[in-house]
Amino acid sequence: MAYIELKDVTYTYPLVKEPALKNITASFEKGKFYGIIGENAGGKTTLCNLIRGLIPHFYKGKLKGEVTIDGQDLRELDIDILATQIGYIFQNPFTQISGVKKSVFEEIALGMENLGIPKQEIIERVFEIAKVLNIENLLQNNPNALSGGQRQKVAFASIIAMDSDTFVIDEPTSQLDPDGTAGIFEIIHTLKEQGKTIILVEHKIDLLAEYADEILVLQGGELIKKGSTQEVLTDFSLLDRGVMLPHTALFYRELEKTGKKLDHVPVTRNDCMKQLRDRLV
Repeated sequence: MAYIELKDVTYTYPLVKEPALKNITASFEKGKFYGIIGENAGGKTTLCNLIRGLIPHFYKGKLKGEVTIDGQDLRELDIDILATQIGYIFQNPFTQISGVKKSVFEEIALGMENLGIPKQEIIERVFEIAKVLNIENLLQNNPNALSGGQRQKVAFASIIAMDSDTFVIDEPTSQLDPDGTAGIFEIIHTLKEQGKTIILVEHKIDLLAEYADEILVLQGGELIKKGSTQEVLTDFSLLDRGVMLPHTALFYRELEKTGKKLDHVPVTRNDCMKQLRDRLV
């Protein structure tokens, strides 16, 4: 059963003529990891804003179609309550830090304080989350003096601390080096293993191929493809529309041109290596 459902959704920002989302129909189940890919300005962030409830409660504009979360109409939901159910991690970590707290510990604890969680529980949860994210050494640091990568981890910690069921994450690795990117994907994978629902916008296709259950492709505000990760990331017709595919899939196609062929198009490195090893046996 769908947890989040969009039916024929079109949304236009205020003072803009062209819709940012056009006739979107999609559903999201609890406990699954969804990757959202596509061109810049293709509607990915707008879709995140919609799922999080910032549209229509904050951005206003014109929303057509039906959006339900856990069976309730988005337009009728209390956005403050929704914020405790769906955590939103922005693309730019510099906008996620409150700017009012003098230590990382206080920054992570802020959301829980607003929820009225008992002090001892807050302290225990902050230390627990800091350990999981490997930021224990940052707890006494000023959050406004952190690097982009460190701020991104603190932003994650602040949202994870709220113990939301669903996480909407908009390009969290855009400012990170490969090590920082790997660390963020490990965090996201851990959340999925805990049964959380993950909706992630990300350009790094090879990493999405490793972790995501399903992929949505947006272009020009339209949903042009949706399905299992294997199904979507092996659709070579998407290349003609400017959509990137995993290096393993591209390798398959180049290998095929030489007259050699694998059993199927691999989207993960492990699958590709296994098929190559099997051919050598």
